[in-house]
Amino acid sequence: MKHGKRPTRTQKKIIKKNGLNPENWLISKNLQHEQRLVVVHRHTGTMRECWT
Repeated sequence: MKHGKRPTRTQKKIIKKNGLNPENWLISKNLQHEQRLVVVHRHTGTMRECWT
């Protein structure tokens, strides 16, 4: 599994819009052509998708 990166300000807004706390999630993939983010939880390692 890849290591996550810290989210930018706009990515934090997207994460918050999807009902998640941006402080607990890292960016694994940024799929711009599909307008979605794949995020990984900092502590548990669970993965989720956030749609813009």
